Amino acid sequence: MDFKEIFSVTLILFSVIDIVGSIPFIILIRQRDGRIYAERATLISAFLMVAFLFLGQSILNLFGLDVGSFAVAGSMVMFIIAMEMILGITLIKDDPDAKGTGSVVPLAFPLIAGAGTLTTILSLRAVFEEVNILTGIILNLLIVYVVLRFSSILEKKIGKSGFAVLRRVFGVILLSIAVKIFKTNVVIP
Repeated sequence: MDFKEIFSVTLILFSVIDIVGSIPFIILIRQRDGRIYAERATLISAFLMVAFLFLGQSILNLFGLDVGSFAVAGSMVMFIIAMEMILGITLIKDDPDAKGTGSVVPLAFPLIAGAGTLTTILSLRAVFEEVNILTGIILNLLIVYVVLRFSSILEKKIGKSGFAVLRRVFGVILLSIAVKIFKTNVVIP
């Protein structure tokens, strides 16, 4: 276990998942469905993220892809997500009207363990050790659980302008990380 790697992975996933920036969407789901099942959403997200960490390579092999190529593709997705965070725009749209329990769709998937998160997890394998990634996933899931559980209190304390600042700060950090992953994995013949 490398604490520097764990910190980096945790920060990267925190930026991609953007659970704090998703509080307005979480509140909308709670209003629509009546309540948020924080435990269920966290456990389902954990299953998806851990399964992709360990089985993602097999899926890539099935398509004849390597982790480096996937990392470059993942860094591009991270770049787009970072630009969304920094500019306050939406390029990748999820279906907010998806029917579900308010925990599986759209919270666990695609909000928490969506395409950006899963791509990032696989991209991280090209740079970090699995045990450090797993630890970063678990730490993020603890944060996700706390935010889901106490979203109404957080909404009152931080406010809209506080969320806007947090989103942009984590967007710049995520953008820098995306550039680093791209630079590390691009092979120029």
